[in-house]
Amino acid sequence: MKFNKLEDGKYELDVTGYVCPHPQLYTLKCMEKLEDGMELDVLIDNPSSVESVTQACNGKGYAILEKANPKAGVTALKIQK
Repeated sequence: MKFNKLEDGKYELDVTGYVCPHPQLYTLKCMEKLEDGMELDVLIDNPSSVESVTQACNGKGYAILEKANPKAGVTALKIQK
């Protein structure tokens, strides 16, 4: 797991290589640290984790701004608190 600041108000969490429930737990933990309006890009390579992270974020009221595939087998979710 890698958590990096990209720029002011934007962060990246790389959970490639992890399986459920770890991507979901790490994502929610990182989102708790962010202030309202900040964004987190989450990189996930486990399809079931993409769904669980999306559902968990929706349940907390976080917005999924974008879903992309930057490279084969990896999904990037842009989440706003």
